[in-house]
Amino acid sequence: MRSRDGNFTFSLSICTVTLFSTLFSSALLADEYFISYRYVIKDAMLYNESLLISKAMQKCSGFADQSIILDSNGEKNLNKIISKNSEAFISYIHKLGLSVRHNEKTTNYKNSSTTILTLKTTCFKVDFNDNFAKITPLK
Repeated sequence: MRSRDGNFTFSLSICTVTLFSTLFSSALLADEYFISYRYVIKDAMLYNESLLISKAMQKCSGFADQSIILDSNGEKNLNKIISKNSEAFISYIHKLGLSVRHNEKTTNYKNSSTTILTLKTTCFKVDFNDNFAKITPLK
């Protein structure tokens, strides 16, 4: 049924549908990746550091947590984006929360210690744009 002021309600509904479809399609088109991180310190020296990234083959479920925005300069490869912004991403991972395991032993008056910081494999939603990539963990 037509309203008294023309097609105002019809055009408003078209604009609303268009706006929400663009917002939701950009959120739904984001890629999902599994990222894990491990940092090993042995006797007060860095022994090993590994950052593993793989694309998710199935949809991840969970709620979005705080995100980070990294400069990408048109790059669509997440490994390259993170390697260019490694310090910012590693400090972001530290804020997310790492599991800490520490072992210390003394044998014949010689002290030996090992500390392992681990980010368990976590699903991240990554939205690539022209100049930046928005990375959001799903919890």
